[in-house]
Amino acid sequence: MADCIFCKIARGEIPCAKLYEDDHVLSFLDIQPINPGHALVIPKRHYSTLFEIPDEELSACIGAAKKVASAVHKAVGAVGLNLLQNNFRAAGQLVEHAHFHIIPRQERDGFLTTWPGGAYAAGEMQKLQQRVVAEL
Repeated sequence: MADCIFCKIARGEIPCAKLYEDDHVLSFLDIQPINPGHALVIPKRHYSTLFEIPDEELSACIGAAKKVASAVHKAVGAVGLNLLQNNFRAAGQLVEHAHFHIIPRQERDGFLTTWPGGAYAAGEMQKLQQRVVAEL
């Protein structure tokens, strides 16, 4: 996609602080980090969401994310780490090129401090389970 900022980075048209690269994947530091060491992992080819990435390239992304996450975790002395992947605007995806966030965490860093979990009404979990399984 010609206008995609991540495609331009992958093609070398826009500079980045590159951390890792192979035939399928590029990883670089995020220019608006949540914490120092916040990195992105992208497939080099353009896919808007996780649902479009072929399995081979998705596997390469996850393998690279594991490798980069381990290095970032050690390099910044993090005590935790989040691996996030957002799909569509409603989920917080700001760049329409599939990507994974590697966010090193420190105690009391203020990011994602609660998990707003809820509960299912009686019988709703089983109904949803059936609908999801039917889609597999």
